[in-house]
Amino acid sequence: MKVYQTNEIKNIALLGNDGSGKTTLTESLLYEAGSIQRRGRITQKNTVSDYFPVEQEYGYSVFSTVYNVEWNNKKLNIIDCPGSDDFVGAALTALNVTDTAVLLINGQYGPEVGTQNHFRYTEKLKKPVIFLVNQLDSEKCDYNNSLERLQEIYGSKVVPIQYPLNEGPNFNALIDVLLMKKYSWGPEGGAPTIEEIPAEEMDKAMEMHKALVEAAAENDEGLMDKFFETETLTEDEMREGIRKGLVTRSIFPVFCVCAGKCMGVRRLMEFLGNVVPFVDEMPKVHNTRGEEVPVDVNGPESVYFFKTGVEPHIGEVQYFKVMSGSIKPGDDLSNADRGSKERIGQIYVCAGATRVPVDELKAGDIGCAVKLKDVKTGNTLNGKDAENKFDFIKYPNPKFSRAIKAKNEAETEKLMSALTKMRQEDPTWVVEQSKELRQVIVHGQGEFHLRTLKWRLENNEKIMIDFIEPKIPYRETITKSAQAEYRHKKQSGGAGQFGEVHLIVEPYADGMPDPTTYKLNGQEVKINVKSREEVQLEWGGKLVFINTVVGGAIDMRFMPAILKGVMEKMERGPLTGSYARDVRVIVYDGKMHPVDSNELSFMLAARNAFSEAFKNAGPKILEPIYDLEVYVPADYMGDVMSDLQGRRALIMGMDSENGYQKLSAKIPLKELSSYSIALSSLTGGRASFTTKFASYELVPNDIQQKLIAEHAAEEEE
Repeated sequence: MKVYQTNEIKNIALLGNDGSGKTTLTESLLYEAGSIQRRGRITQKNTVSDYFPVEQEYGYSVFSTVYNVEWNNKKLNIIDCPGSDDFVGAALTALNVTDTAVLLINGQYGPEVGTQNHFRYTEKLKKPVIFLVNQLDSEKCDYNNSLERLQEIYGSKVVPIQYPLNEGPNFNALIDVLLMKKYSWGPEGGAPTIEEIPAEEMDKAMEMHKALVEAAAENDEGLMDKFFETETLTEDEMREGIRKGLVTRSIFPVFCVCAGKCMGVRRLMEFLGNVVPFVDEMPKVHNTRGEEVPVDVNGPESVYFFKTGVEPHIGEVQYFKVMSGSIKPGDDLSNADRGSKERIGQIYVCAGATRVPVDELKAGDIGCAVKLKDVKTGNTLNGKDAENKFDFIKYPNPKFSRAIKAKNEAETEKLMSALTKMRQEDPTWVVEQSKELRQVIVHGQGEFHLRTLKWRLENNEKIMIDFIEPKIPYRETITKSAQAEYRHKKQSGGAGQFGEVHLIVEPYADGMPDPTTYKLNGQEVKINVKSREEVQLEWGGKLVFINTVVGGAIDMRFMPAILKGVMEKMERGPLTGSYARDVRVIVYDGKMHPVDSNELSFMLAARNAFSEAFKNAGPKILEPIYDLEVYVPADYMGDVMSDLQGRRALIMGMDSENGYQKLSAKIPLKELSSYSIALSSLTGGRASFTTKFASYELVPNDIQQKLIAEHAAEEEE
C-alpha cells in the first residue's frame, strides 16, 4: 500500500442506532473501493465488521471495526461503531481519534435515541456531522419525515444534498442538488446512470440547491460576497464552503443511500473524499500538560494506542493513531505511561480481521500492531524528542452492576485475569473488588453489555459464572448521644485479660466545637480534653476520638487500642455490618489491672462499648442517592414518571432537549439495580439515561427495620 501524507488522510467515525445498517454500509463502501470482491451479509456471518463470535451469536455489533479504503489518491480511515448505547465506549473512542462523524439514520424511523446520544457526543467533542438516511428501499421508509425531524431537532444547519425520487421497494433514483444531477440504478444496484434532472423535479431541486448554496456561502466571507453578487457558486466553491461549515459545525449535510443494494454509496464516497476535512484541517489535540500537539509529519514521533482487540491464535491487536511524526517497523520508542521501552515490529493497516503490512504511517494515520511487549489501551509511545501523554477520552459512568463469581471457586483467579484482559478491549467495563461488600462487582453500561461479557467468559474463556445482584453500600450513623461501658475480663491460668472502657457517642458534623461538659446520670460534668484525634474515613465522613480520662484510670498507652476497637466496629457497623460515619467518641473513664491489662483487652472492651452505645444513640441507616437524567420521547413520559415514582425517586425537573424530554430525578441506588432493563421495556429501547452519585440520605423507617432484621438473620445463620 502507498504511504499517504497527512494532507491525503481523512478519519471518519460511522455511527448510528441499532438496525440503521452500518455493517451493511461498511460492506458496500469496501466493495465500491475495490477492497473486497463480494459483499458479505450479516445473516451469512461473513461481513468485515461483526467478525467476532459473540457478535455473530447476537447479531449485534459489540466492538468497533477499524478499516480503510483508498479513493481518488486519498485514504479514508473509517471506524464502524456499535449502535447500542450499551457499547457507547467504542463510539466515544472512535469519535476521539477521528475527525468527522457520519451519522446513519434508519429511514423507517427517522432520528432515534441512539441518534440523539451520538449527536450529543459529537457536540461535546466539536466534530463535524454528516447525516445519512439509509434503507430507502424499505416499505416504511419516509425520507421527508426523517428530514423534517432532523431539522426540527437540529435546526436550519441541517441541509439536504440529496433526496430520493421514490422511496419503498421500488426505490431506484435520487436527485443530487450539489451536482444538480439525477442518479438512477437497476433493480439490484450496480453502477448508476447519471442524467439531467427531469423537468417535473427542477423547481424542487433548484429551491434546495439555492438553500445549499446559501448555507455553503455563509462559511466564507469571499463566498458570501460572490453569492450576493451572482446568487450562485461554482461546484468547487460550494465544496469549499461546505468543508469550512463542517469544521465549524455550522452545516450538517444530509445524504441518502440504500446500502443493501449499494445505491448512492459511490456518490457518498466521492463526497467523503472531496469535501470532508483532512486531519490537518481540524483543531489540534492537547497532551496531558495542556500543550498543543500539531499533526506534523516532521514533528517528533508520538503514537497513541486507543483500542485493544483480542483475537484467537494472535492474541492482542493494538490499534493506534500517529499523533505526530511517522512510525516505521523497527522503531524504538518509550512508553510514557509505563516507563518501558518498546520496539515496534511490523505495522499494519486493517479491515476487520484482515491486516495488510505497511512500511510507514504518517501523522494523522491509523494502524495496528501485534505482539507488543508492554502496551495497553490509553498508552502513548514516544520517540526520543517527544514527551507526550494523551488522556482525552472520557467515558460515561456505569449504569448497570452485578456481582460476579466463578461457579467453580478454583477458577476465581482465572476469572480475574480474564476480566482484566477484557477491560483492555472495553474500558467502560469497570471491575471492582469491594472490600466493603465482600464481592467482585462488574459495572457496565447496561444489561446487554454484561450479558455479552458473560457469553464471552463462558464460551471463549470456558469459565462458568454467576451474576448476582450486588449488595448496597449502606452507611450507618447516629442521631443523639448515648453512653455505654463494657468490661472485658478473661482468666484462664497465668496472665489473664482485663480492660474496662466507659464512653459516650454522639453525632458529629464538621466545625463542631470540642465538648466542655457532658451529662452523665442526669448530672452535668465538666471535662478536660487530654487528646483529640480526627480520622478522615476512607468511605466518607469522619470519626472524632476524644480522650478525657482523668486520674490515670486508663494509661495513655492503651488509647490507640481503644481507638482501634472503635474503628473495627465502624468498619462493620452494629446495625447491618455497613460502614459507620460521622460519629464523635468521648472516652471518659475506665479501669485497668496492673498485670492483666493489655492492648487486646482494651480493644475488645472498646468495640463492645461502642456497639452498645451506638445502638442506643438513635441509629440510622443511610443509602446512596444518585442524580438521574432520563432522555425519553414525549409519548412515553407518563409511563417513565410513574415507574420512577414507584422506585422512590424524587422528580427534580423536566426539560425539552433536541426533540426529547429530559427528566431529572434523585433515586436510591437500590432502585437503580435493574432500571436499564425496565426503561428499555417501557419505551421499546427508545430512551436512555445517565447517573452520577449525589449523596447519602436516610432510608425510610420501614426499610431500615427490614434491613436490620435481614442482617440479624444473616448473623445468626
